[in-house]
Amino acid sequence: EAADKFVTDKGLTTFEQVKVLEVLGLAYALAGQTDKAGVVVQRLKDVYLGYPYMLVKDDRNIALAKIYITLKKYPEAIAVVSYKFEDSNAFLKSIGGWDVFVNNKLTFEFMKNKSLFEVGRFADAKAGYDALLAYPYMADRGEMYWIILYDRGRIAEKEGRRGEAIRFYEKAVEVIEQQRATISVEAGKIGFVGDKQAVYARLITLLVEDGQQAKAFEYVERSKSRALVDLLAGKKDFVVRETGREEQVRQALAAADRSEAELLALDKNLNKSRTRGIAIRAKEDLQKEAPELASLVSVAATPASEIRSFLARGETLVEYYYTDADLLVFILSANGLQSAKLPLAGLADDVAAFRRALENPRSRETAGFAARLHQRLFKPLETALSARQLVLVPHGILHYIPFNALYDGKNFLIDRYEIRLMPSASAMRYLKDAPKDAPGGILVLGNPDLGDPRSDLAFAQQEALEVAKTWPRSRVFLRRDATEDVVRRYGSDYRYIHFATHGRFSPDRPLASALLLAPDARSNGLLTVDKLYSLQLGAGLVTLSACETGLGKVSSGDDLVGLTRGFLYAGANAIVASLWQVDDLATSYLMIRFYRELQKTDKLTALRRAQLETRRKYPHPYYWASFQLTGNAR
Repeated sequence: EAADKFVTDKGLTTFEQVKVLEVLGLAYALAGQTDKAGVVVQRLKDVYLGYPYMLVKDDRNIALAKIYITLKKYPEAIAVVSYKFEDSNAFLKSIGGWDVFVNNKLTFEFMKNKSLFEVGRFADAKAGYDALLAYPYMADRGEMYWIILYDRGRIAEKEGRRGEAIRFYEKAVEVIEQQRATISVEAGKIGFVGDKQAVYARLITLLVEDGQQAKAFEYVERSKSRALVDLLAGKKDFVVRETGREEQVRQALAAADRSEAELLALDKNLNKSRTRGIAIRAKEDLQKEAPELASLVSVAATPASEIRSFLARGETLVEYYYTDADLLVFILSANGLQSAKLPLAGLADDVAAFRRALENPRSRETAGFAARLHQRLFKPLETALSARQLVLVPHGILHYIPFNALYDGKNFLIDRYEIRLMPSASAMRYLKDAPKDAPGGILVLGNPDLGDPRSDLAFAQQEALEVAKTWPRSRVFLRRDATEDVVRRYGSDYRYIHFATHGRFSPDRPLASALLLAPDARSNGLLTVDKLYSLQLGAGLVTLSACETGLGKVSSGDDLVGLTRGFLYAGANAIVASLWQVDDLATSYLMIRFYRELQKTDKLTALRRAQLETRRKYPHPYYWASFQLTGNAR
């Protein structure tokens, strides 16, 4: 509304009107408000372009094309850019407006050929794209460069040129990974945000089909790294964990941020090569100073050969990755790397049905759905799984499956395997064993006062008190005392941290997902995922016992990945978290046994024993299967 009033109230020049209407139309189109976007389109068409405003024609048509493409009205976009750009810009070139001319020309030609591609005129799009790729300055326009490379790869696929398609996709990924995140920049420059993950998906699929399993696995890891970088885009206040080198690390991070900002600001300076080189070197310096921090702001993946060295003896890693057509599985063990392609159709429906059955302790359908998912996700892999210890790396909606509860008709997976999870295989390189002189005891926060009696967790308060009794030198904070300040002040003084509190998960805004603690003078009580990356913990284990993650609008699993990776980055070696809110008595029963077992064995074995014991008392998976361990098992 502000932009709308700005157009009418300020007496703008014709050029300024076009630019404001462009922003307004794109905002409506991106928000799905097609009617309002249509009104803006008409207002753009009504802009007076007679003498002396002829030079504004191209800006107006580019604005229309951006809005049409965002609305997926490709024929209309073609109609407004189907003329020779140079003819209408001869005057601009003659007066020395070369930079503006080139930027407009590249955008104009990109809009035209993108639209030709989308309507299936592949030969025309190919010729146009190849002309753009040959242009000297195209590599400096990353926001459209990677999309052109991606579309050229798709055209090569249609022509049966797999090797050529792979090369185009690899180059597109290289361009994508040169930038931390430019989503808002893309939307402003070309009118829409391209799907970067689609590039990885096509490349990975072709590499698997081409028998290049190790390379495909590396790109799966790079894909997940890119998703995390996008998730954390714009965040700058990361905690520095490199003791004694804090200043060097902060300087390296600042240099990386500064060089990228300078690169993005050089929109009208067409020679960005030198600045791009500085940005790349800055990221390399950060990688040397603080590898884990670097992995949060730039794409970093670890090859399968190195990841194998992080597996415990006898342990096998199973990583899932799905595209829009296939479910790919990679199995890494001491025997090497294998891959398999499984059917994807109907997976989301099966997962949703399984979760609904799991969350109803009276449901008699749970075993059937558990068996169905076992048949889909696990049975095809069994011949390759000789180990009893598994590291599972889910993808997307698979983050919401309790794998322990998959059922083969006789046994659950928990009966045969010890299973831990990882947000990505590459994250294993950052896991650390608890120091031998680690502090003892449990820091427990339970039933915080959220200002609403309906949010009280009476059994969680009792659970907190009982859990604290299982270990000496434990400390409990309840109700108004269970605050974020307690976590910051004492989080490094205890071996374990136990949260018996609500969690709020936000699939649309993963960094806003939060543990709900009591507000105080220093904090609103929301320990958000965003804050975790600025937090310093030294705990060997963080347990989230009363949180839940409903399916809702879940699609990517970013809310869970951000949460677990956040705690790992904050210094926790492992996280035990629940996928749904379980019966209070059963949770308390399981947790008390878990902490007692921790006095005798490692974290993963302790959790498995506690779950098996809970199952004997409460057989339905609703009561015992919700908890999963992510991170270091030992």
